[in-house]
Amino acid sequence: MSKIPLAGVIGCPVGHSRSPVLHGTWLRDYGIAGHYVPLHVEPGDLAQVLRAMPAMGFVGANVTIPHKEAALALADEVSDIAARIGAANTLSFEGGRSVADNTDGYGFMANLRQNAPDWRADQGAALILGAGGAARAIIVALQDAGAPEIRITNRTRARADALAAEFGLTVVDWDARSQALGDLGLLVNTTSLGMAGQGALEMPLAGLPERALVTDIVYTPLETPLLRDARARGLRVVDGLGMLLHQAAPGFARWFGGKPQVTDALRRAVLGA
Repeated sequence: MSKIPLAGVIGCPVGHSRSPVLHGTWLRDYGIAGHYVPLHVEPGDLAQVLRAMPAMGFVGANVTIPHKEAALALADEVSDIAARIGAANTLSFEGGRSVADNTDGYGFMANLRQNAPDWRADQGAALILGAGGAARAIIVALQDAGAPEIRITNRTRARADALAAEFGLTVVDWDARSQALGDLGLLVNTTSLGMAGQGALEMPLAGLPERALVTDIVYTPLETPLLRDARARGLRVVDGLGMLLHQAAPGFARWFGGKPQVTDALRRAVLGA
């Protein structure tokens, strides 16, 4: 009798994660024998937990805050994209070895392609708000997609300067961010501003050209104030839930098989979690 594969999401905290509902929906819909569970792991226990997981029947795991950088450093093998981003969000256990990957950039681009299929990265400059781990993944994805220029702005200027030096970006001062919109093809919010329980994102959009696409990786609420303001101006918008859904697909395929699809029914299931 073959073992039933196990996977999960490692975080601290992890109770808020919607990944168990997401993967559980796919397992049920496709009739696949498998389990996906939340795993609260303290930072000091991460190395021990990762060593034990293959013997416990785990075939892989997603990794979320605050473990993404540590998981990369602990892995036996690292994908090229994870190395460029500097963090891992997907681990696979193969022959007792751990393989680290990062699918956040893939999820970001797949979300845009699904919900704004006529948008292209080479149509204009991109402005990224924020300089955290998600911004790193999106920068790499946009560079690979042919963005002609990527601008970055952050409330803490030093973090934006560091990313600019690493990836060859243009830094925009936070207080001057509304002056960098005139030729954009894409505006991306990767900060927590606008999220439920967080502060407001003050982002005047008057200077954005009509062709610009506006997206926010926040998905609680699904329509953030930034997206609502952009929609009111007649601009195209893409919410952040699709990034979560699409980034999960490559890991699911590796661990459980099949080609999971991101559908409206899946969105409803995850939103209802």
